[in-house]
Amino acid sequence: MLAKVTRRRCALSGAVGLALLGAGLPAAAADGSGADLSRFYDQKIKWSKCVGMEAPADLQCGKVTVPLDYARPRAGTLELALARYRATTKHKRGSVVLNFGGPGGAGVPGLAAGGDDFMALTDEYDVVSFDPRGVGRSSPVSCGGGTDEALAATEDDTALTRDPQGVLGTLRKAADQCAKHSGPVLPHVGTVNVSRDLDVIRQTLGDKKLNYLGFSYGSRLGAVYAAQFPKKVGRLVLDGVDTLTEPLSEQGVAGAAGQQTALEDFVDWCVKDVACPFGTDARSAREQVVQLVASLDEDPVPTDFGPDFTGQDLVGAISQALYSEDMWPSLERALAELVEQGDTTGVLGFAGGGSGFLPRAHPPSGDPAHDTLADVEDVPLDNLPAALMAVNCADDPDRPGADRITEDLPRLRAAYEQASPVFGRYRLTEYLMCYGRPKGTDFIREKVRDVRTPKMLLVGTRGDPATPYRWTVETAERLGDSAVVLDNKGEGHTGYGSSTCVQRKVDDFLLYGSLPPNGSSCGPEHDG
Repeated sequence: MLAKVTRRRCALSGAVGLALLGAGLPAAAADGSGADLSRFYDQKIKWSKCVGMEAPADLQCGKVTVPLDYARPRAGTLELALARYRATTKHKRGSVVLNFGGPGGAGVPGLAAGGDDFMALTDEYDVVSFDPRGVGRSSPVSCGGGTDEALAATEDDTALTRDPQGVLGTLRKAADQCAKHSGPVLPHVGTVNVSRDLDVIRQTLGDKKLNYLGFSYGSRLGAVYAAQFPKKVGRLVLDGVDTLTEPLSEQGVAGAAGQQTALEDFVDWCVKDVACPFGTDARSAREQVVQLVASLDEDPVPTDFGPDFTGQDLVGAISQALYSEDMWPSLERALAELVEQGDTTGVLGFAGGGSGFLPRAHPPSGDPAHDTLADVEDVPLDNLPAALMAVNCADDPDRPGADRITEDLPRLRAAYEQASPVFGRYRLTEYLMCYGRPKGTDFIREKVRDVRTPKMLLVGTRGDPATPYRWTVETAERLGDSAVVLDNKGEGHTGYGSSTCVQRKVDDFLLYGSLPPNGSSCGPEHDG
């Protein structure tokens, strides 16, 4: 889930060039293979002005090289895009690394657009973010038309009953499209490898321990890091805590239900405004949203680039816009333009999670040893959903066969549709997109537990539409005595960007090591 931690929307763009910093002891691969990783840990980062993107003048960009395959570090490398705001003090504590969520969220444009929210941290730290492998300019993955094909295959509610082999065959072809358009990075995308990349970044930044603030999916990444590198954990904050145990099928139902609640809250707000395109009655307005999605699926709207804009593209756009109440006025205007004028410009501005794509100017390199940062214009428009699926599938060991899927689908479809008539199909298709892909790792489900690290802060928001508060409680219990829970009794996805109370407590921990008592809370008011 992509966290909305700023009041400005992050454009899907990228970062630029650098070189690397480091100092480090030779390191062995975390998988126990004994592979020599010292050349990656011994890099030095060369920071420079960000080019090829809109960025504040004080944002610096760079890159770091990591192995494509940690078990075979000589088999090829990848370059990861980084960005930072420098600390304002000469005697800084080091760096704090941010991950804005997703999976599939690019950290460099996120930091460029939302850096103002983190300026207090520059009193002690360089504030750093990065595009994880497979994301943004860091060897971006893409499914080409695979996502659209999968959506089309699952559109007919009776298709899997009538022709299950045909539908599953289409889903397998969609997975093949993802492999074709993504190049050699795809088999090595996933949180376990991103965590290893994060440790390389830690040392190339010159830090003995990782100080980290992860939102939404970034909490999964932080938890995995704590399990893989417990002795390298500094001050870790996980905000909008992800589940470590629920299978993708159950995660999707929870996500659809949360998004439906957020949509209904938006509609209740919208109908009180004269500019709302759905009238003044909330019940009628909710029905109109469902009808709008269905009509666009039946008759998509042409766009100036890429495929036509479908109802499922609209669902993806709305899902991104609902992460923060601050985006509601923009969503209302975009929907009014779509309903009243057939103009997709506004909703396309939210559609980083949609299924459209832009072709690459150059196909992915067949030789990962020569991969460099992708140019901004070559980042596929579907990179966010393609990376989200790639990482979630890589992190999940469940791969039910065709017979099991066919048997379970009526139950799953009913559960998803009950959770949300708007988001249910979209989230069910995300789950089905793992069919035909290699089995994922069981490391997260089996090994990320009872971590022996310094205390870490977990923030759960009661009204979070994407990561239910119960996930915070469950993950804290799983991580063990190291986990300290802060209960944010507010609304929206994650707490740092919407609650001054949460932001103050997180900053106090990162800056001064001051932790709130386990189970303490922040009130529902924005002023804390």
